[in-house]
Amino acid sequence: MMKNRDIYAVAVRKSDGKIVVNTQEYAGILGDSFLKKVPFVRGIFNFIDSLALGMKSLNYSASFYEDEEAKESAADKALNKVTGGRAEKVFMALTLIFSIALSVAVFIALPYYLSTLFGKYVRNHSLLNIIEGAIRIVIFLSYVLLISLMKDIRRVYMYHGAEHKCINCIERGRALYVENVRRSSRMHRRCGTSFLLFVMFVSIILFFFITVTNPVYRIVLRIALIPVVAGISYELIRFAGKHDNVFVRILSAPGMLLQRLTTREPDEDMIEVAIQSVEAVFDWRQYLKENFDYDVGAQEAAEAAARAQDEEEEAAEAAAKEREEDAGAIRQTDMGRTGNIGQSGAGYRKAEAEDTAS
Repeated sequence: MMKNRDIYAVAVRKSDGKIVVNTQEYAGILGDSFLKKVPFVRGIFNFIDSLALGMKSLNYSASFYEDEEAKESAADKALNKVTGGRAEKVFMALTLIFSIALSVAVFIALPYYLSTLFGKYVRNHSLLNIIEGAIRIVIFLSYVLLISLMKDIRRVYMYHGAEHKCINCIERGRALYVENVRRSSRMHRRCGTSFLLFVMFVSIILFFFITVTNPVYRIVLRIALIPVVAGISYELIRFAGKHDNVFVRILSAPGMLLQRLTTREPDEDMIEVAIQSVEAVFDWRQYLKENFDYDVGAQEAAEAAARAQDEEEEAAEAAAKEREEDAGAIRQTDMGRTGNIGQSGAGYRKAEAEDTAS
């Protein structure tokens, strides 16, 4: 899946080998609101949009592998009737709500509860907050590692790597060809994985200053600070994506390391799918021309002309070789005829001599 401003494209390779590209517009929950440009606020809504768009893209790709002959069930008909034909959107919204609730339970409530087990030995609340943050990071890394063992998730990670490779290929001024993409890095600073790791570290810093002792209030405050954490993390990853210096490289290092788990080296078929997704939303040839003064069109035309010339020369050589072989065959035929004539003359003279002797 690739997104450029309000246009996104999902490319899927079907079981018959063909690639289908679905391009649509997605303005997000804010649309054209000015809030999309307000620092520390835009990140909150971009995070929600990313979750919704990611789930929508995965559901679309999964739909290609459903049984084509499956009929709509009675439950599906009833749900479509109740929702006015918007059952899919309602289901996606419910799934998103459930996912967020589960994430809050696993990555906020559970680490807090586990950190309280150290309360008997650690009396310093600030230190307990640090322990809680460390537990949260361990749970997150364990989750990422465990799901990477699933076959389907490994394929998702390979496609994830193909997406990164395509973007890195273009941003480094290379034409978006399979061989160039294959040589590009599968790690990228603006990756969503890095964003989630920023969320973990930022939450440790913010939660460090929560000094209330009531367990319910502590959980409520952590949940209330999620938009703040998301907003700060978004600005950090945005900053890292626009700058390249020692500080940014250090800041991005943990996320880049984590991407070794969440990305895998794709095969050429996956790279082809990712390339088509890019081309559906982004004119990379124009981008290279404007930013790197690299006219891919002219280069492709020159290469095509060179190939055409080579083909003409090969065709001319083949024709000359064929004419030469034909000429050789004609000479052999003429020599054969001459030999036959000589043999006939010798035979005639022999017969004449025998008649004379008689």
